[in-house]
Amino acid sequence: MTLRLYDTATRSVRDFVPMTPGQVGIYLCGLTVQAGPHIGHLRSGVNYDVLRRWLLKSGYEVTFIRNITDIDDKVLQKSIEAGQPFWSIAYANERLLSATYDRLGVLPPTYEPRATGHVPEMHELIKILIDKGYAYPAIDGSGDVYFDVAAFPEYGSLSNQRPDAMEPATDGPARAKRDPRDFALWKGAKPDEPAEAYWPSPWGPGRPGWHIECSAMCWRYLGEEFDIHGGGLDLTFPHHENEIAQSHAAGHPFARFWVHHALLNLGGSKMAKSVGNVVTLEALVASGVRPVEVRYYLLAPHYRSVIDYSPEALAESASALRRLENFVTRAVELVGPGELGEPPAAFADAMNDDLNTSRALAVLHDVVRDANVALAAANATDVADALASVRAMLDVLGLDPLSPQWSAAAGGGDLTRVVDSLVALALEQRAAARTRKDWAAADAVRDQLKQAGVAVEDTPTGPRWTLEH
Repeated sequence: MTLRLYDTATRSVRDFVPMTPGQVGIYLCGLTVQAGPHIGHLRSGVNYDVLRRWLLKSGYEVTFIRNITDIDDKVLQKSIEAGQPFWSIAYANERLLSATYDRLGVLPPTYEPRATGHVPEMHELIKILIDKGYAYPAIDGSGDVYFDVAAFPEYGSLSNQRPDAMEPATDGPARAKRDPRDFALWKGAKPDEPAEAYWPSPWGPGRPGWHIECSAMCWRYLGEEFDIHGGGLDLTFPHHENEIAQSHAAGHPFARFWVHHALLNLGGSKMAKSVGNVVTLEALVASGVRPVEVRYYLLAPHYRSVIDYSPEALAESASALRRLENFVTRAVELVGPGELGEPPAAFADAMNDDLNTSRALAVLHDVVRDANVALAAANATDVADALASVRAMLDVLGLDPLSPQWSAAAGGGDLTRVVDSLVALALEQRAAARTRKDWAAADAVRDQLKQAGVAVEDTPTGPRWTLEH
């Protein structure tokens, strides 16, 4: 079965056929870094990381571009409020975003271009649009440049809207436009904004509009046509609609598939920094949630399903993940880690069916449930086969507890090595007490460990300890 993906542009699930056999180019709209990320942002990173991993597992070479918007109205407003240069605000939040993605096991992009690094490409694209009659300098002499929506008959096709029913674009005063729906490609310098936030241009000093940056960076890194453009469903209009207009008007075929993930809500509303209803990874980790549990939680629903965040749902995901991890731990004790195998056909079918991670996880849990029977019977052959398959599925989802990402996280650096040594010493004392049949002393050690949050389980191969959650 070939991979099939839902394409927003055609409103259908279609067979994915890359432009170049064996190669896939993906552009994912990244974040505007006026602040650090919340878990709603992180859903995007995790969902497209799973898509990328599945493409890699399927034998494709993947070029994955995820941009950084480091100049825009929101970044400049934060700059003014903090009394710091806009690039200082943007860079600090970019580093925080990168570190947060790393903690969730999101693979780094092939390239992560910043908007401010691609102003020449934007100028070139804007000039093409002006020359072709699709854009014009503002009629009020402000230095703004606008896209002429009326000149582009396809406008509204992605979001399935009629131009005559659209609200006016908010970027730029109506007096400067031919049509209120026209959107800014270039924003002329404003006296109330930081002087360092401008670049020279053929139309006067200014800065990029939000939409032109992505069209320019797609062109720079993936060419005039590429395979997949991704982003949140909330970007369909106006951002992605405007990208299509700019790029198609310039003569670029642009994206062959438009893949959008649904939002993560809190209290029935979109999680958003602007209204303050956000949950961060840092807050969850401080409350005792592991990053790998957050990753499981974010990828468990189908990417086009809305997630309504609740601590209870996150706790259920953590419990489900621990069942998988416990099998891997016990299986490794019996047969060793082995090598990654191949995912079973049912798992592959689920992933090829519009990246149905919910069904793929159901297959994974079914395999583990059956494998636990073999584990209880100490059937080493069946356990080894199951472990290879389970680890292959977990690897696709970025959840393999034996991967460097999570084994290192579980190790926790110097602190965990100290904890390992202390627990090992306590278990040695317990073993010595049991050898001399001092059951009270042995039980006392176990109880003290339990009070410290360490659960001890006696197994045929010796005691096993885990941190209680």
